[in-house]
Amino acid sequence: MKKGVLLINLGTPDNCTVADVRKYLREFLMDRRVMDIPFYKRWPLVNFIIAPFRGPQSAKIYKELWTPQGSPLKIYGEQLRAAMQHSLGQDYIVDLAMRYQSPSISSVLKKFEKQNLAELVIIPLYPQYASASTGSTIEAVMEVIKKWEVIPDLKIISKFFDHPLLIKTFAERARVHMAQNNYEHFIFSYHGLPESQIKKAAHNNYCQLNAKCCSAYHAKNLYCYRAQCFETSRLLATELNIPSDKMTVCFQSRLGKTPWIRPYTDEVIPELAKRGIKNVLAFSPAFVADCLETTIEVGVEYKKLFTEAGGKRWDLVESLNTHPLWIECLTQMILDKQNTYVIN
Repeated sequence: MKKGVLLINLGTPDNCTVADVRKYLREFLMDRRVMDIPFYKRWPLVNFIIAPFRGPQSAKIYKELWTPQGSPLKIYGEQLRAAMQHSLGQDYIVDLAMRYQSPSISSVLKKFEKQNLAELVIIPLYPQYASASTGSTIEAVMEVIKKWEVIPDLKIISKFFDHPLLIKTFAERARVHMAQNNYEHFIFSYHGLPESQIKKAAHNNYCQLNAKCCSAYHAKNLYCYRAQCFETSRLLATELNIPSDKMTVCFQSRLGKTPWIRPYTDEVIPELAKRGIKNVLAFSPAFVADCLETTIEVGVEYKKLFTEAGGKRWDLVESLNTHPLWIECLTQMILDKQNTYVIN
């Protein structure tokens, strides 16, 4: 009997047209874990305000990102699937799904259901656990699998932000830049979340959203997204010998007027330039594949913000994509049950 591996990323519009982007935004933002407000408030907000007005603007940005082959996120996903199939061999069946849009989780799991698998490994491709990403993906998977007559052994890898090979891969990417340029400062920019979502996930109200509660990663903040982001950054800084006074951890992509986790990347950048810092190397370690949030937001928009504030050089460390060390990292996680949630 073979084993299955399902790689799941967040998703992407099927095309960069306004209609397709609006469709994607509606599916994404109607997820209760993404916008955790009551349905009767969420539905009109998404369908009458956000999707209609944000759709054309987002479509324009997606057109900058789009390639002749389609969305980079999906392209890298398919390449990763093929590389993992090669790495794991004939005893495994590897497939790719997206939490939103296509290929859908339900359509891919339908194929797995027919395979008579001995085991199914689920890997949401988000290094740091968050309810809005990992939690939502696992919930969507379980909604489908709970209806199966025969449920194989399930192995869910819910976080891997501190995996040594993940850190090593990002570091290898960074060293290419560091060998060519002398950077004065290093930014670690992560996708943001509303403060309310961080507090909801806190164990016994431990999280205070400050430096003290995120200064170390331990049992009390085990599933705190912000603490995991700081830990990833500390591990990367250690690997690359980056002094603490030359690095900043911050958060991007906030939506609406409610407080999101701080500091905000777009507020940190002008302050760095005002301090006379001219050369910055930026990381985006919440993403394992280059996409709109890395290539455009960090690589283009933040570069413009930095140079307009007086900075000179802004470089972005490429994401993991299909780097050989990343393939090795995933292979290790699949073959090793340690630090995973197993349902027998």
